[in-house]
Amino acid sequence: MKIINAGKISAAVAQLCLKANYSLRSDVLAKIKSAYKNEADRKAKAALKAIVDNAEIARRDKLAICQDTGLPIVFAEIGQDVRIKGDLRKAIDKGIVKGYKQGSFRESIVCNPLKRDKSSHQGAVIHTEIVKGDKIKITVMPKGFGCENKSILKMFLPTAGIDEIKDFVIETVRNVGPDACPPYVVGVGIGGGADLACLMSKKALLRRITIYGLRITDYVSKIESDLLDDINKLKIGPMGLGGKATALAVNIETYPTHIAGLPVAVNLSCHALRSATKIL
Repeated sequence: MKIINAGKISAAVAQLCLKANYSLRSDVLAKIKSAYKNEADRKAKAALKAIVDNAEIARRDKLAICQDTGLPIVFAEIGQDVRIKGDLRKAIDKGIVKGYKQGSFRESIVCNPLKRDKSSHQGAVIHTEIVKGDKIKITVMPKGFGCENKSILKMFLPTAGIDEIKDFVIETVRNVGPDACPPYVVGVGIGGGADLACLMSKKALLRRITIYGLRITDYVSKIESDLLDDINKLKIGPMGLGGKATALAVNIETYPTHIAGLPVAVNLSCHALRSATKIL
């Protein structure tokens, strides 16, 4: 049995908060640079260059990529052979507060969602999963709410075909238009119950967007590719200025579901798709 002190978790979370907010993920940055290289529209190309320049300045000068440093979403995969010495939730909250204060990041969390009378850094959303092994894998995703507010869930009839699901995803992006800072990464969760579909759509954003088909079937990978092509035909483009790149990727996660239902959730990320991971 491996023992991991809660203080070590706090320190790791604090470091991840800084890394995620300062350094755009390498796979995302590579896709944006590729979109810039392939873009012919003058306005769209200028927008992509500004996004790349912003990411490089943020990393170099240790500044937040975006002023909305998000609601911290924390995914913790905990090995079944690990014992945590201390309180996991308190350890994560402590790390979030430390990291966000150290980075001088905005207090974006209201303690009471109804009264909305006090903001702070506390209130991270934490998802835990028990896995094999004696390690803890921690991922911090600062999720901005310009894109989070565009999340959507639809409970399809079980008779719905794949074309109906595709139309739903495409129409979701069409309706969002430029409002959530494209080019987007589109996370889709299909199956489970309503809660799991929503969680899968967000976890889909953690998958490297330069890699397809590693944890899903070729059938689903083909749907991802088709959706990406169709979404980019909308020509919303970077920051809504037109051009080729409305989306950088479509990532789909699936899970078994009930014979009477077919939940489908869509979770968008803006071009500043931020996450950082550490294994303890």
